[in-house]
Amino acid sequence: MGAALALGERGRGRTAPNPCVACVIVQAGCVVGRGWTQAGGRPHAEAMALAEAGDAARGATAYVTLEPCALPGRGPACADLLVAAKVARVVAAIQDPHHRVDGSGFESLTRAGIALSIGVRGADAEASMIGFLTRQRLDRPAVTLKLATSLDGAIATASGESQWITGPEARAHTHLERARHDAILVGRGTFDADAPRLDVRLPGLEDRAPRRVLLSRTAAPEGWTVIASPADIATLEGVNELLVEGGAATAAAFLAADLVDRLLLYRAPILIGAGKAALGDIGLGTLAEAHGRWRLVDSRMLGSDRLDAYVRA
Repeated sequence: MGAALALGERGRGRTAPNPCVACVIVQAGCVVGRGWTQAGGRPHAEAMALAEAGDAARGATAYVTLEPCALPGRGPACADLLVAAKVARVVAAIQDPHHRVDGSGFESLTRAGIALSIGVRGADAEASMIGFLTRQRLDRPAVTLKLATSLDGAIATASGESQWITGPEARAHTHLERARHDAILVGRGTFDADAPRLDVRLPGLEDRAPRRVLLSRTAAPEGWTVIASPADIATLEGVNELLVEGGAATAAAFLAADLVDRLLLYRAPILIGAGKAALGDIGLGTLAEAHGRWRLVDSRMLGSDRLDAYVRA
């Protein structure tokens, strides 16, 4: 299952509105087929892995990161493909909450006499497919808020200078995060001040630039999607994961609306003093309301900068 989860990450940011699923087929201790959901959502991981395995899939074990789909769409149902291939066992990380699946894929496998194990590395699969799962459960994309600050919490000097607070390693990591998201959002202030390209500037990943979204009550230029408020992210079709890179007002608006699922805090070892704060008012009435909201899930050094990643507690 660990190998399948790693394969699924290859499709991250490219499979929406589908999830980034992967499948590994094992026969007599050897991997005979591998697949992950391709760009645009087709082919599915199971179809790709079964095509590679061929006749070796008979009697094999298929490890899948998400319940196989049960109804045909642009291709055959994956549960039917596994049954037709006569695999002996399916090990699945999590159930698919989509209304067209939600247990029916497992039922198809069980009716066909295929042994079934569910829940292996389930927490890791949830993290890998958090955008798709959030879309199914909350009818909106999963939101990651990125902040790059000085040690004293400033995102720019008092005059507005902000390039560059963090070093090249932290900036490269930001571009990797862009490649893993379906869309990036900035506010009107950032757009007017910086004219951001919001592309991916990493060798080999230049084609992974996500969709660009502008938080504004006025029109956006060609190539941009405009929404008027954070709540409007629910209208972004084909977006499972949204990266918010806006300024203090935009960051505060998403936090105040309780729409941030993951926080990436890049901190440079510098002090700015009377600079521009990373956040505006987020609507907290008391200090007690600020506690218990976030859980640290990763902390690492990127050159001389530190990255701390948090998720909702």
